Amino acid sequence: MIKKKQRAMHTSKASESKMAAFRKLDPEDRDFFSLVRKATFANPFSDERVQIDLSISGLPAETPAPDRVAAITREVHGRIARLESRGRIGLDDFEKRDRQLMENVFLFDFFHQYLDRFDRLIPEQIEAGDRPVPVPFAAEALRLLRQRGFDPDGAARYFSLCFQLRRAYYFIDHRLVGSSPSMKRLRRNLWNNVFTHDIGLYDQYLWNRMEDFSTLLLGETGTGKGTAAAAIGQSGFIPFDAKKGSFAESFVKTFITLNLSQFPETLIESELFGHKKGAFTGATEDYKGIFHRCSPCGSIFLDEIGEVSVPVQIKLLRVLQERTFSPVGSHEGCRFEGRVIGATNRPLTHIRQKGIFRDDFFYRLCSDIITVPPLRQRIGENERELDDLIAHTVCRIVGSPSTELSEMVRNVIDTRLGKGYPWPGNVRELEQCVRRVLLRRDYQGDLRAADQDIAAHLAEGIEKGEMEAQAVLTGYCALLYERHGTYEAAAKAAGLDRRTVKKYILQWQALSDGKGEEGN
Repeated sequence: MIKKKQRAMHTSKASESKMAAFRKLDPEDRDFFSLVRKATFANPFSDERVQIDLSISGLPAETPAPDRVAAITREVHGRIARLESRGRIGLDDFEKRDRQLMENVFLFDFFHQYLDRFDRLIPEQIEAGDRPVPVPFAAEALRLLRQRGFDPDGAARYFSLCFQLRRAYYFIDHRLVGSSPSMKRLRRNLWNNVFTHDIGLYDQYLWNRMEDFSTLLLGETGTGKGTAAAAIGQSGFIPFDAKKGSFAESFVKTFITLNLSQFPETLIESELFGHKKGAFTGATEDYKGIFHRCSPCGSIFLDEIGEVSVPVQIKLLRVLQERTFSPVGSHEGCRFEGRVIGATNRPLTHIRQKGIFRDDFFYRLCSDIITVPPLRQRIGENERELDDLIAHTVCRIVGSPSTELSEMVRNVIDTRLGKGYPWPGNVRELEQCVRRVLLRRDYQGDLRAADQDIAAHLAEGIEKGEMEAQAVLTGYCALLYERHGTYEAAAKAAGLDRRTVKKYILQWQALSDGKGEEGN
């Protein structure tokens, strides 16, 4: 009995000694590290993150983002160093209240220590393609996390999360150029699609369960829906394989695309789900569809999903709902564990009103709906958008930035197209415009596409019975002007005098672009 009491007293004293050994954060450090925690969880493309960074760094609002982050990183590292003045510290050195806070602080410090090496890994993996590249700094990085008190599994997961964060930032920030409000909103939405609105919740609950969140991308032809889809699809969580010294999959391999409009109805099911040998005429061997080829870490991008028939929608619904599918000509159930991203150039109102999608299919597909804005909207919000895109496209074509070539392209656009050009082909048209200018120093615009855009607008208004006769006449004059190129020719075709036709055309341009333009 006496020995038991002695053991209990010894345990109690050891516990008290351990409690006394806990490092306690002073109020200033606690407040500072709390702000760092908020920055860690905030969307990097949000105004909230900007305000938090400014609060932490104390720098003026006009300070460039990289300089703000560098100042914060130095301060965090310095404060950790001061806490370590009596020896290395880890999570177990702090009581519960501070332990959670320090976990985020250690991860923030770790992330920025290895940020450049993660960044260099991205182009290396793109160059290597489907083969996962070695990660030479992994052993050192994982050892540091374990020294900070993270268990081996937690260290490996956070290491993988850090690479996921850098991939997502790379694809969302570097591949989606533009500073207009609509593009800033697009980048915020894409980040939330990958990590949810709160990365803390993502880390706690959803990092390995995102396959249940399907996405529908909306936008006109040529706006860059494929680029947005790739930003999502190549930013998924991929675990690190310590035995191989690389990540389990290449992020290049985890993103698979299929344009559904390229296949006849009879072949779409085979492309999606695969088929067994002898399933139909010409099926001379087994074939694996994209749902079979997609890895558990991967995503499938179904472009032009608004063109699929109801029977195909029903089979896709089964995949989204039950996560299973069967190849054509087989009753074998196959498991699908990736994400589905769909895209269509049809407006959402048109999809819903015309019944393009079955209701059950639409509701299962639209965990998130993201709209990719048209180029005319982006330029209307911020005229610098056009210069940024021209510079980006020139750099991609010639391999390096060129102010000379960018200015030449801009001059041709201003001279030949004018400020009110609607860019009916969007970013895809602008890319071809740049190539045409580099080849011929000329670009006349896509008048046929603009013509079709006006005709579609008139047809929709007339069909709905919501367009006044005056608006119909105004649009018709604009259509004739796009088709014939001069006020005289448009007036002759409409059977009206030139001054009247010009007035109607300028009215149409004012409604379309927000301002009229002087004509010839």
